[in-house]
Amino acid sequence: MNYRIEKLIDEREVSEGIKSLAESINRDYRGESIRLVCILKGGVFFMTELAKHLSSEVTMDFMSVSSYGAGTESSGVVKIIKDLDESIEGENVLVVEDIVDTGNTLSYLMDLLRDRNPKTIKLCTLLDKPSRRTRDIKADYVAFTIPDKFVVGYGLDYDQKHRNLPYIGVVEFND
Repeated sequence: MNYRIEKLIDEREVSEGIKSLAESINRDYRGESIRLVCILKGGVFFMTELAKHLSSEVTMDFMSVSSYGAGTESSGVVKIIKDLDESIEGENVLVVEDIVDTGNTLSYLMDLLRDRNPKTIKLCTLLDKPSRRTRDIKADYVAFTIPDKFVVGYGLDYDQKHRNLPYIGVVEFND
């Protein structure tokens, strides 16, 4: 399939958006430790950059879930591929995700994590695509709200490609 990538959010804007999110998180968690829970693989770029700007004591853990396969549309079936290594009971948990799209995966995941009795649990996302939402889920921290376009870069992929782009780009398919 032929496609090209058009820049949507450049590298400087991404960096400024992440710094701005970190300022909000720093205000909200002043004097508290935070357990960052990164949703792999897409959230890695975002979480590591975000963590650099957090002033709280930070620990990190990772989960890998799947609902996409090799396509551009969610299958709607959530499968946990890698669970957390440590308990989050009594912790301030900040789930770090690359994009909130339909909300199906995150709705399932947030419920699962809430059942593990964290002190607090909030959701932080680099990108929010509210026009695609099919579940009632709202991120507590959002760097950018984007239109209903298929995006890659800064951790987001198309068939495992383009995660390493330093910007967010829209995939435009050629017919």
